[in-house]
Amino acid sequence: QVQLVESGGGLVQPGGSLRLSCAASGTIFSINDMGWYRQAPGKQRELVAVITSRGSTNYADSVKGRFTISRDNAKKTVYLQMIRLKPEDTAVYYCNAEIRVVEPPDRYRNLDVWGLGTLVTVSS
Repeated sequence: QVQLVESGGGLVQPGGSLRLSCAASGTIFSINDMGWYRQAPGKQRELVAVITSRGSTNYADSVKGRFTISRDNAKKTVYLQMIRLKPEDTAVYYCNAEIRVVEPPDRYRNLDVWGLGTLVTVSS
């Protein structure tokens, strides 16, 4: 069973920093894009940042210059470093990845996998 597990959320004051981690586990052949999304109360889920398997990145305009996405392919882990946090960054942050698995004897299947989310609260 393939799963993503996030960690690192919590309560932080405005202007503070947090680092989120998301580790993939299970029988995985490879991982393509990995990304972070967030959903604030009463709002739709939105893309925060995405990183390809080769390290190319893309960010939402609202977080450019403050958030940095990175990944460690050996550890099957993606990170989100967040600085200069604002109250409007408060949300549940979800990890997402496109994960390729092997279907014996000789097929592959791409799975769109989501973590359960980690809450980030920015408040004084």
